Amino acid sequence: MVAPLYTTASGLLFHAGKILVLTIGLPARGKTHISRALERYLRWMGVKTQVVSLGDYRRKALGGAHKVPPDYFTPGEKSPETIALRKKISDGCEQTIWDFFNAGGQVVIYDANNGAKATRDAIANRFEGSGVHVVMLESLCDNKEIIENNIRSVKISSPDYRGWDPDKAVADYYNRIRDHERHYQSINDYDWPFIKIINVGEKIIMNHIQGYLQSRIIFFLMNIHNRFRTIYFARSGQSLIEHSYKADSDLSPSGWEYAATLKDYVLERRAKSLEARGIDPTSRKLVIWTSTRRRAAHTAWPFLAATHGTQAAHVPDIVVPDGGDLAFLESPVAEDGEVSRQVPPPMPSKIKIVEKPQMLEINPGIWDGLSPDQAKKYYPADWGRFVKDPYSFRAPRAESYHDLSVRLEPIIVELEREQEDLLIIGHASVIRCLLAYLIGLPASEIPAIEIARGDLLEVVPTSYGVQSHQYHFWDGPGRSKDGEPSDVRDAHNFYENYAEDTKGKRKVVVEDALQAASESSETSAAPSQGVGSPAA
Repeated sequence: MVAPLYTTASGLLFHAGKILVLTIGLPARGKTHISRALERYLRWMGVKTQVVSLGDYRRKALGGAHKVPPDYFTPGEKSPETIALRKKISDGCEQTIWDFFNAGGQVVIYDANNGAKATRDAIANRFEGSGVHVVMLESLCDNKEIIENNIRSVKISSPDYRGWDPDKAVADYYNRIRDHERHYQSINDYDWPFIKIINVGEKIIMNHIQGYLQSRIIFFLMNIHNRFRTIYFARSGQSLIEHSYKADSDLSPSGWEYAATLKDYVLERRAKSLEARGIDPTSRKLVIWTSTRRRAAHTAWPFLAATHGTQAAHVPDIVVPDGGDLAFLESPVAEDGEVSRQVPPPMPSKIKIVEKPQMLEINPGIWDGLSPDQAKKYYPADWGRFVKDPYSFRAPRAESYHDLSVRLEPIIVELEREQEDLLIIGHASVIRCLLAYLIGLPASEIPAIEIARGDLLEVVPTSYGVQSHQYHFWDGPGRSKDGEPSDVRDAHNFYENYAEDTKGKRKVVVEDALQAASESSETSAAPSQGVGSPAA
């Protein structure tokens, strides 16, 4: 997290008080995507934040759309029973917001349509009267492609349309949108602080935004989008002097082998992923980020060689002794264990490599070149403090993981802004922090994340969280054949290869982090006193 390690007397950060962000917008305008992204960023800042989704709350209490009265989603006149049900659910949802504030929470993002001015003003007045700052966040969208993509990728996969034919589900949702359009009231006054986002970040209009935290919210919202993209993470190849922070050595022969294999595997994995979605992989760019360290930047050179030739990329010829193993020159192994296609994978329309100095590995200070046992032996007092808080402790002349997280904040913002497929070739400590941000892990678990050389981590941001997968593609020095954790670390590269226990070792990339995010949102939106909430 990037927040300073302090709290005010109230327990809240930045002296900003409590803030309620009321989302406003027609269905399928990206409100959920914006809400979840903002929640992720504010939590990274150390601000206690929660999204309370009206739709999730209603589904938790009542079930899918087929279990509510026919006039439940139709604006205008409703039966007395439907009016009572909607009010009961709205009241229960508001109680969830109050419960979070009363438990020490600072920011709540109320993810709902809130299309009627009278309704949202009433909600705002209730919270404003109790000392909560209210900010209206309206998402407007006139781009039909964005709307349909949002419906097909998010809405029809919700429990409301489970078991429906996709085309019928899309048609039904468009009918729901048309019903709301007849009664929708956009923000046209200046009674409340507001933020208007047009086409998910294309344009932003704001009014009366005050204070540091509200300004940071604006800054973040100016950098987001909802375009489909995939983010890949891989460690850099082995270097000639692997265990020294001070040495900026080139890749070893095994490191160059690793780099060539990584290039083949990433391009093939990317092509399969895009083709499965009906996207031509040659129509999209691939952006690669590395640190300025030679071992990271040079790991990306085979990608340049694939487009500009080996001489342009300065990739050395790999010399294999007589009788040596040529397995690394073969195409990567497919997921089912069979050798993948021998033809070269489709190339992106363009490959762009960017070196970022903020992505240097964590500085180990006096522990540079030491194994954990040596650090414990030579610096027992520092070791004891480190074990108690591996995230915040800073060894002499070193960086803590908190320091590294602060340094990486500009990278976090650029990560949100990047719209192309992205490959991050980095150091283990950096990848730990970036993964923790995307998946939403608490800071205390960052040092315990295992990042093994030879694994490709694939992360796909979605409206409700992220989908993530881990693929093994390489065995060699620094990575054993069986992949046991005890064999995948250099014992003398303390921070880069050693993940100290906090709450146990953590293989962070689960098969579907989206499921965990959905379960978390359902838990946070659990009905109060057995009451659910209305649909979004």
